[in-house]
Amino acid sequence: MPFLTVKFNLQKRVKLAQGLWLIYWLSVILGIMIFSLGIFFKIELRKRSEVMDNIESHLVPNLLILVGMLACGLNAFGGKMCHDCLDPMKFSKMKSMLKPFMLLSCGFNILLLLVVLLCFLMQFSIYLTLAEGLKNSIRFYKDTDTPGRCFMKRTLDMTQIEFRCCGNNNFRDWFEVQWISNRYLDMNNDVVKDRVLSNVEGKYLMDSVPFSCCNPGSPRPCIQHHLTNNSVHYDYDHRTEELNIWNRGCREAVFSYYSSIMTSIGVLISADVAGLKYLSTTLETMADPENPECESEGWLLEKGVKETFTDMLAKLKTLGRGNQVQEGENTPEVAT
Repeated sequence: MPFLTVKFNLQKRVKLAQGLWLIYWLSVILGIMIFSLGIFFKIELRKRSEVMDNIESHLVPNLLILVGMLACGLNAFGGKMCHDCLDPMKFSKMKSMLKPFMLLSCGFNILLLLVVLLCFLMQFSIYLTLAEGLKNSIRFYKDTDTPGRCFMKRTLDMTQIEFRCCGNNNFRDWFEVQWISNRYLDMNNDVVKDRVLSNVEGKYLMDSVPFSCCNPGSPRPCIQHHLTNNSVHYDYDHRTEELNIWNRGCREAVFSYYSSIMTSIGVLISADVAGLKYLSTTLETMADPENPECESEGWLLEKGVKETFTDMLAKLKTLGRGNQVQEGENTPEVAT
């Protein structure tokens, strides 16, 4: 018995084809956006490789580029097939290409699933990659006059503003590094001199964060300096006060962003493939192909889930036995 059977008349078939056509072309636009995002991300990484680790960090943009290219090609072809399926003459020509396309789409879904699973399975590795890269970018934030690091400050500021995050794990990461260049420090000032001399490594550390960590939605003007000193600010207690800076770390924010993109693409493509399967089967099962207003049935699987899985295993076993027989026939006999 077919799995998830639905009856379709002409009006339902037309609506299904039109809906799928729209979804496919929206998916093409989304694929172009993902591809462009991957290219942009890869260029940015090459220009400023300190942001993330060189080796592991390029895995994400490479996957985005691959998924974007495949999404554009498959969805553009799927949209054309949905449009041609409304014409019986064109459908007869496209009918032979439906199954290969479905197989390619299923393969693409498996690839997307592997990408999503890879993101979750490699979560610890990706977290370490982002942690190391963001740690370096915070360390080089002040080097605006050093060749190769001139735009590090701008890149990190834009990242914190765009992703609404602060620091690597949280805003306290800025307390551990000197993020103000010595060229902007008055070494003749006693306060600056005492702070530098009091540090073992000779760094000018302070409990402050850059302006890009500020939350513009806060009603109070941004407190970005002396965050842990209650006496400097009026009516302020950093232990109980809800700070008006972003509390979320950029490592978590960036990773969640790209993981959600890959997951949403997988869901959208899965819906496209399921709809195209319904459209193709309902056209194939029309009792009278010359009468477009007759009812027909569409399904996802020709048999139940268990029967389909059993048939696939049987075909794989038969294919394996056939290969063994051919190998046995090709083996030369040893003369006794």
